[in-house]
Amino acid sequence: MKNKKIVLWIALVVTAIITACAQQYNSEKDFEIDWDEDVEGGVVINKYIGTKKEVRIPPSIQNYPVTSIGKEAFFMKENITRVIIPNSVKRIEDGYSDGNHDHGAFTGCTRLTSITIGNSVTSIGVVAFEGCTKLTSVSIPKSVISIGAVAFEGCTKLTRVTIGNGVTSIGKMAFASCTSLTSITIPDSVTSIGEVAFYNCTSLTSVTIGNGVTSIGRNTFTSCTSLTSITIPNSVTSIGEVAFWKCTSLTSITIPDIKDIASFT
Repeated sequence: MKNKKIVLWIALVVTAIITACAQQYNSEKDFEIDWDEDVEGGVVINKYIGTKKEVRIPPSIQNYPVTSIGKEAFFMKENITRVIIPNSVKRIEDGYSDGNHDHGAFTGCTRLTSITIGNSVTSIGVVAFEGCTKLTSVSIPKSVISIGAVAFEGCTKLTRVTIGNGVTSIGKMAFASCTSLTSITIPDSVTSIGEVAFYNCTSLTSVTIGNGVTSIGRNTFTSCTSLTSITIPNSVTSIGEVAFWKCTSLTSITIPDIKDIASFT
């Protein structure tokens, strides 16, 4: 009799553990999916149709791996506060503009405070997180190669960004108007910083540019009014026009011997 009670107790514990693990992820019914055209056998999340504020995306749906977050998957989902992207996901797709508004994977998620990006994501798409005005910090894993244009533009509460040492390009306006961002370290893996990438980051006081960067685009740091000093590494061969225009607190800048340098103040 005692042995039967022990077996029953173990079975109940195992069931509870399995149930708890299953509940870590949102229901598959919370997502509309389609085949991922770029990953054989993978699926893309086209739309979140659930109601939970905290979303943990499952690594597979209907036994197929979730490999992509679609261009409007969470567009204007103003109720969500947290999203966890699993390691199965390879990319966050590029969004688009309809001429009046930008449409991105998380564009307009105005209550989103936390995003966890899985360690297999290689690209963060165009306008992916534009206008996520309550997002406070982002850690970009080293698997990421590119950060698309306008990816985090207008994330006005973003104070900390950790860019993984694998990113090679930071797109146009990627962090423009992130007015709470105080410092940024660009790793050696980055070769190009796009135009207007950090435009109007008015709280930015410290910038470290890695030794792999070869070009700094036009208006990259325009209106970074709190920036006091910057050192440009010898790897840089070109600096775009008005790259540091309206940096009214800038008192010290170290520039290598560059042939292709425009007027940057």
